[in-house]
Amino acid sequence: MKLMVTGGAGFIGSNFIRHMFNTYPEYQLINLDKLTYAGNLENLKDIADIAGESGRYSFVRGDIADKALVESLLRDGVDAVINFAAESHVDRSIDDSKIFVDTNVVGTQVLLDACLKYKLNRYIQISTDEVYGSLGPTGKFSETTPLAPNSPYSASKTSADLFVRAYYETYGLNTLITRCSNNYGPYQFPEKLIPLFITNAYAGKALPLYGDGMNVRDWIFVTDHCKAIDLVLHSGKPGQVYNIGGNAEKNNTEITKTILKALDKPESLIKYVKDRPGHDRRYAIDDTKIKNELGWSREYDFESGMQETVNWYLENRSWWEKIKTGEYLKFYSRWYEER
Repeated sequence: MKLMVTGGAGFIGSNFIRHMFNTYPEYQLINLDKLTYAGNLENLKDIADIAGESGRYSFVRGDIADKALVESLLRDGVDAVINFAAESHVDRSIDDSKIFVDTNVVGTQVLLDACLKYKLNRYIQISTDEVYGSLGPTGKFSETTPLAPNSPYSASKTSADLFVRAYYETYGLNTLITRCSNNYGPYQFPEKLIPLFITNAYAGKALPLYGDGMNVRDWIFVTDHCKAIDLVLHSGKPGQVYNIGGNAEKNNTEITKTILKALDKPESLIKYVKDRPGHDRRYAIDDTKIKNELGWSREYDFESGMQETVNWYLENRSWWEKIKTGEYLKFYSRWYEER
């Protein structure tokens, strides 16, 4: 099987490529990535070195909204597209939403058109639980929960999901959508909560906690997510949505204290900052469907996943220390100062 993975130099995409490369030695993998600030080829340096000239893995730098480029890659017999490519950080979408529309909506439409043109066997849209909006103190998101995005980022992901659904209903394109809870694990860009707080705490820097710190998310270790996508790719029913959850609801204060304890750092590093606009209060995923239909199950509980994550960041300081400079720090210094 020949797969094109878009956004494969990012956090989840690179972990998915590593999983597929190691699990299916006969598969060919094309990684199409624009290499924006969160894309990093070092995430897959080991895979590129192993693949060598075998043709099992190749990297193409480019934009999923570039129609000519996308078509040139798909016309040579790709079997499936798995679309991880997205602008994904809520804070940045509040600061400037245009690029989120360009990549997340227009880019998805370009991919769908190309898949239709070249009659691909399967297209998987990697989405997010944020398309459902916010939950009250009880209940969970199911695949039939109405879509109610509350940020420019989640609105762009919702729009993309609706395009994917429309191409199945209108053209019969073999599409699927996965919606996952919050991921954590190796190679996550350190603007996200867990890697930001691990790296800040290690360096003795403040941990900027939004609002009262009681926003709740369901957390899943990235490897479990990748294995779920693998199942959807091979066994998912066309036109369906599959929720993927971690069964680990934690508020941000719990996450923060877990990290501080793991690093033996004081809680005095916590710095409460003004809450961001449109900050959903609680997410929780009902993943009954993917368990019952595809037989998926998690291998990591939250405690073991967090320990592995903390260990990885401690053992790979050179990876994140290179990142936490330049444009990244400028954006976040200004963001937190304004709030």
